[in-house]
Amino acid sequence: MSTPGVTGTATVTAGIDVGSGAVKAVVMALADGDETVLAMVSSRIRRREIGDVVAQVFEQAASEAGVSAIQYVATTGEGEDIPFATGHFYGMTTHARGALFLEPRATAVLDAGALHARAVAMNDRGRVLNYKMTSQCASGSGQFLENIARYLGVSQAEIGPLSLQATRPEKVSGICAVLAETDVINMVSRGISTSDILRGIHESMAGRFTRLLRSLEMGEVIFVSGGLAGDVGLIKALEDEFAGLTSLTGPVPEIATHPDSIFAGALGAAIWGSFRYHKLGSNGMAWSDESGA
Repeated sequence: MSTPGVTGTATVTAGIDVGSGAVKAVVMALADGDETVLAMVSSRIRRREIGDVVAQVFEQAASEAGVSAIQYVATTGEGEDIPFATGHFYGMTTHARGALFLEPRATAVLDAGALHARAVAMNDRGRVLNYKMTSQCASGSGQFLENIARYLGVSQAEIGPLSLQATRPEKVSGICAVLAETDVINMVSRGISTSDILRGIHESMAGRFTRLLRSLEMGEVIFVSGGLAGDVGLIKALEDEFAGLTSLTGPVPEIATHPDSIFAGALGAAIWGSFRYHKLGSNGMAWSDESGA
């Protein structure tokens, strides 16, 4: 197949990551050992039907990629029931491989999503060595942070920068989201500044994430993926949390991010899809512009 922007014959695969808060789709071409991203599209789910969001995001990604056919459509996250998918991969596997694509030095990945956080340790080929997850009712999630920001009257884009302006942060309850929200209400009534509240929340989340990562062989470079990867306040709190550990043996790990961190799962799915396609052999096209999704 001749693919725009790619020389030679390329295998084109797609990765679709269906999360709790958003759907991400990636189209990639693999030719002569080179992996080229052709398109990346994401969309919030909000109150729409997930199937409609998946179809819209995938069709947009295929259109932007400019391809006429895709050999393998791989899903991850909550996308195992997508009818036009070729195969499905576990989220820990795809985020590990996607993290390595974006940051080849990564030895562990912290997937901080809308409802939970997951820490994954992997080797340099993306093989998962161990993983740990938080519970969905915990306060260390993107949805919790979004709810608090809405209560405080700030946008998601403002959360990180405001947190960096804190001078006297106050931590919230570290486990139960309901208790943490009560803490925030009490802080507001006491006149605690928005910046100090947000930094306190970030510090509480960073403490939980650090304990999660330390339960693994996390290595020296931790890559943050998921919706919270772009929160500069949380990243700074994570860096400070690790830097302040007196019981840490070895060097303080580097916290790495990337502008495309939210697509790590979809990237990993597309890459693993190509691997499976070549290992199992071709069974025809998974998608073409004549048949549609």
